[in-house]
Amino acid sequence: MIEAEIHELWRSLTQAGGRQLSAEQVAQLEGYLDRLIAVNEVMNLIRVSDRDEARIAHVADALTLLPHIPPTTKVLADIGSGGGIPGMVLAIALPGVRVVMVESIQKKARFLDETARALGLTNVEVRPIRAEDAGQIGDYGKKRSDLREGCDVVTARALGVLVVLVEWCLPLVKVGGKLLAMKGPKLTNELPAARQAIRLLGGGESVVHAAKGLPGETGHVICEIPKVARTNEKYPRTPAETKGNPL
Repeated sequence: MIEAEIHELWRSLTQAGGRQLSAEQVAQLEGYLDRLIAVNEVMNLIRVSDRDEARIAHVADALTLLPHIPPTTKVLADIGSGGGIPGMVLAIALPGVRVVMVESIQKKARFLDETARALGLTNVEVRPIRAEDAGQIGDYGKKRSDLREGCDVVTARALGVLVVLVEWCLPLVKVGGKLLAMKGPKLTNELPAARQAIRLLGGGESVVHAAKGLPGETGHVICEIPKVARTNEKYPRTPAETKGNPL
């Protein structure tokens, strides 16, 4: 696809989510890719580094989340942000939403912070902490996390198997909010294994959406899990408790 076609794809995906993508935002997305691809040469951030492929596999893929992010969203947390997918793309597409990117690897967190500043994104906050710490209630996290049950939407991509991912993410979602987990074909097996954990953590019945609008058959899906009850204060557990012992 030529550049103009890719930009039209981005706009189409954004419109499917009830938003508009301005020329400035398109430029910010391209600027983000500039930095992502350049830094990827010295730091392992992404697997797809060809620019045209990255425009679809990373940017367009992240934009498929927009139809599932309510217009009333004020705070969105992206857990295990890595190189910024989907968090940085969503921050560009949703300038009125506070986007908190949680990334425990310091050099990646530094890249995210520097990139947000370079792009002039004032709605981005980077937390260089572990996913488990982001939702802590007490001693293990030293103090109650302001993210715990404080997020309208939590996103995660390539973070791990669903039964582990939900323990990290659902404690951050406020009741009435949702978790959006970007997954692939393996979700078919992961979802049944995670249903008990989802209930324990206050999650409701999950809905699986196809990632619509992407060219070709990608197999990408979005697992939407609503938060219907508060999470027990004993979750998330510490890494020592969770290692080899999923809920």
